[in-house]
Amino acid sequence: MDTMRNLIKKAWRFILLFALILLSFSYAMFQGGFVSWFLFYSFLPFAIYCLALTMYSLKDFEVIRELPKTDYNAGESLKVSVVIKRRRAFPLFYLVMEDNIQDSLKYAQHDKRAKALIFPGFKKEISFEYQIEELPRGEHLFDSLTLKVGDPLGLFEKEKIYPAKDAIVVYPAFTEMIYRPLENQYDQGLTASRERVQRDTTMAVGVRDYQPGDRYSWINWKATAKRNEIMTKEFEQRQSHDVFVVMDCVPDKNFEKIVAFTASLLRAVLKKGAQSGLLTVSKERVSFPIRGGEQQLHQLFYHLAKIEAKSSTSLDRVIETDGLFVQQTVSFMLVTGQLTKTLIEKASFLGQRKGRMTIFLVKGQKEAAAAEERSLISTAKSRGVRVIIVHEGSFPAAFSEVNVR
Repeated sequence: MDTMRNLIKKAWRFILLFALILLSFSYAMFQGGFVSWFLFYSFLPFAIYCLALTMYSLKDFEVIRELPKTDYNAGESLKVSVVIKRRRAFPLFYLVMEDNIQDSLKYAQHDKRAKALIFPGFKKEISFEYQIEELPRGEHLFDSLTLKVGDPLGLFEKEKIYPAKDAIVVYPAFTEMIYRPLENQYDQGLTASRERVQRDTTMAVGVRDYQPGDRYSWINWKATAKRNEIMTKEFEQRQSHDVFVVMDCVPDKNFEKIVAFTASLLRAVLKKGAQSGLLTVSKERVSFPIRGGEQQLHQLFYHLAKIEAKSSTSLDRVIETDGLFVQQTVSFMLVTGQLTKTLIEKASFLGQRKGRMTIFLVKGQKEAAAAEERSLISTAKSRGVRVIIVHEGSFPAAFSEVNVR
């Protein structure tokens, strides 16, 4: 049906073009004089160009999109270059180029739109640049490029879509933080420990497979030669500083801030030398076991780049029903934008059985805690659950002396 409609439209334009040629010629023949013949001869080049354009093939074009890199952090800018090459120097009156990008990028700030009107003339190579400011977090796809050419009269237009698939990953923005492990001190609640996370390297209790981040001096050369694989010594830890982070993925106005703080927290923990895991329940449940090293950090950041606030399960239900909490005795850290009485009750029960429990309540830059939230924070403290309010722009204060006294 569409093919038939296009053929009818094209035929109608040909008829209209020939009618205009015939009309201008008839006017010149019957009217005579310089003006009438001048109009005819002035119109004739446009008509010839229209006919030539119908025979010109857009398959002659080669369209290339160039991206400086594929990995970005949220808030950075991206400069996209589009290069169009063709073999024949056919004169083009105009060329409309449009980069077909994902909707998530269409609403980002552009210094120029991803669509341009170019007057190439006889040029065989044409280039165009546009820049996207403040990239949003996520995995963004560039699907194809559309080129459209036409004649000055607007009678004939040609359009072709060129496949050009590219993708970029925009990792969540993070803030440099200094992580200080939180310790229990009986009646005094939780305090920040300045002790550096380390293993007692004077006492090796076994060997294990090498993991990224292990020191060169930890390699057990005898076991490595025996098994023909790199093996490292397993040391007795002075104190477990393993951290398991649970991020709330229910729809929330501060969700992007929650992701940014979670990324900053995980990075700070791993850079400190401790090990960390992550649990998110959005469209699906995803859990990362407790590990350390750069590879673990990259996996966590890649997951946080794509996570969406599409959970139908509240955080208190997650920690109540997920079997993962029963299996581990570590320091749990919950990151959320909503503090409820049920969440405090579940966190208190879990903390008494399995380990230290801290809730980070993420707020906007100048967003104050509501009266109900302040009351819930007092309740949580009496139940042995630490609640730390974290404001956007003040993430490093999460482990400062003020917040963790």
